[in-house]
Amino acid sequence: MNTVIEPVNEQWKRNIILFLSSQTLSLFGSMLVQYAIMWYITLTTESGVMMTISIVCGFLPAFFLSPFAGVWADRYNRKMLIIFADSMIAISTLILAILFFLGYDSLILLFVMSAIRAIGAGIQTPAVGAILPQIVPEEQLTKVNGTNGSIQAFVMLLSPMLAGALLSVASIEVIFLIDVVTAAIAVFTLLVFLKIPLHAKAAQAQTTSYLSDLKLGYTYIKNHEFLKKFFVFFAFFFVLVAPAAFLTPLQVARTFGNAVWRLTAIEIAFALGMIAGGIIIASWGGFKNKMHTMTLATLMMAVCTVVFGVVPVFWAYLIFMGIVGISMPIFNTPSMVLLQEKVEGDYLGRVFGVLGMISSSMMPLGMIIFGPLADVVKIEWLLIGTGILLFIQGFFLMGSKVLMEAGKPKEKLPSIE
Repeated sequence: MNTVIEPVNEQWKRNIILFLSSQTLSLFGSMLVQYAIMWYITLTTESGVMMTISIVCGFLPAFFLSPFAGVWADRYNRKMLIIFADSMIAISTLILAILFFLGYDSLILLFVMSAIRAIGAGIQTPAVGAILPQIVPEEQLTKVNGTNGSIQAFVMLLSPMLAGALLSVASIEVIFLIDVVTAAIAVFTLLVFLKIPLHAKAAQAQTTSYLSDLKLGYTYIKNHEFLKKFFVFFAFFFVLVAPAAFLTPLQVARTFGNAVWRLTAIEIAFALGMIAGGIIIASWGGFKNKMHTMTLATLMMAVCTVVFGVVPVFWAYLIFMGIVGISMPIFNTPSMVLLQEKVEGDYLGRVFGVLGMISSSMMPLGMIIFGPLADVVKIEWLLIGTGILLFIQGFFLMGSKVLMEAGKPKEKLPSIE
C-alpha cells in the first residue's frame, strides 16, 4: 500500500521556528562540549591514535544503533524520540561534569562520554531527518534545509570562539554544565510548545513485528537502484573526507603551532563558509538536477583537500577551509532534500537510519586507516591522496545514469510489498 504523509499543518512556519530554535540551542551546547573534548585531547596528547580512539568512540555506537533507531522513527512519535535523545545526553553530561569536579578527569571518561553522545545522536538523527517533511511543505524543503544549514554554521562559528574564551578563564566542567542547561531548555520547548501530529504509521496499530519492519526497510532500499547507488557513493565519500574532517586540527597543531587560537581560527573559517554556503543554497536552490549541485560541492571539497596538503601559509589555509565550509551546505542540502522528496514518509526513518549507519561506520573506518598513519606519514600526504580520490569520485555522480535520473524532480519512490 502506498501511504502518503499527512498534510503539513497550516501553521508550519511557527512549528519550524520552534523546532529549529530548540535544535539550535541543543546543538550550541553540544558543540561547546565537542570542541572542549577535541581540544583537550589534541593539546594534551598531539596523538593521531588518541584522536582515532575518540572518533571511533563517537561514531561506532551510532553504527550499531542507527538501523534500530530508523525503525523507531517510523513506528513511534518522532518528537518524543528527539526529546529522549536530548535528555539522555544532558543527563550523561551532567554526570561527567560532576566526575570532573571530583577530580576524575581521565581520557577514558571522555571516550565514554563520546560514546554516549553517539548513542543519543544515533537515535535523534533519523527522527530529525524524517520529521521535517511532517512540518514543512515539500516545495519549501530546500529553503528550510538551507536555512537550517546557515543556522548550524552560525552556531559552529560562535561555539569555538566561546569555547576558547571559556577554556581560558574557566574549567572544562563549566562547558559541560552549559550543555546541560541548553539541552534542558530545548527539551522543554519541544515538550510544551511544539505540537506535531503523529505520522501515519505511528498513529496506526502496529500489525507487523519490529524485525519485519526492519526487513521491509532494507527491502525498500534493496529494490531501488537509486538508493543503493546513492548509499554506495556516500560510503566511499565518508571514508575519503575523514582526513580533512578529523586530521586538520592535528595538522595545524604540528605544522603551524598548537596554540588554541589557531584551532579556533580554522573552525571559525569553516563556520563562516558554512553560513555563506547555507545562504547561497537557500536563495539559489541549486541546479535543477540535484546531482549536479552535489557534484559541484564534491569537486570543491576535493580541490581544497589537496590544497591543505601543499599550502605553506596559515592565512591561505584558512581561506580554503572557508571554501570547504561553503561546499558543505551545497552538498548536504540537496542530498537531504532528495531523500525527503523521493522516499515515502513511512520509510524515511529507516532510510535515514541506514544513512546514519553508513556515516557512523565509514568515517571511523577512514580514521582507523588514516589516524595511525598520521603518526608515521605526514598528514599533508594523506590529504593530497584522499583529495585526488575524492575528485575522481565526484565524476562518479555525473557518470551514473541512475543517480542523474533520480536528481531530476520526480514522484516519490513506490512502496515495495
